[in-house]
Amino acid sequence: MGILQEFKNFAVKGNVMDLAVGVIIGAAFGKIVDSVVNDLVMPLVGRIVGGIDFSNYFIPLKDIPAGTTPTLEAVKKAGVPVFAYGNFITIALNFAILAFIIFVMVKWINKLRREEPPAATPAAPPEDVQLLREIRDTLKAK
Repeated sequence: MGILQEFKNFAVKGNVMDLAVGVIIGAAFGKIVDSVVNDLVMPLVGRIVGGIDFSNYFIPLKDIPAGTTPTLEAVKKAGVPVFAYGNFITIALNFAILAFIIFVMVKWINKLRREEPPAATPAAPPEDVQLLREIRDTLKAK
């Protein structure tokens, strides 16, 4: 029973549960970032550079069969190996946006952690302590 108990203790610790929640949220967040890049950013970038769709930038490494639509998906479906640098551009931009968003989130969280309530002014010492300090200071002066 020792190994089962150790595994149970490991599996239900806060860090493991936090990691599991983080992975699940990360997967959902990744889908959001993919949508932002593919549906919002890349069409704007394509419009700026003349309406070009980066996902269809590729170099076929073999001849494309006649009658095949010259899109990345169709060429791959035809079994032609491709050098899909447009797809890489999209994924690299996706990473840059995700890294920037995470940077902003961590910076914001660190700012929240640093904010501490202002320290209260120290209370005046009790009267007997104050009187003893005055006596000490008087004796030092003599």
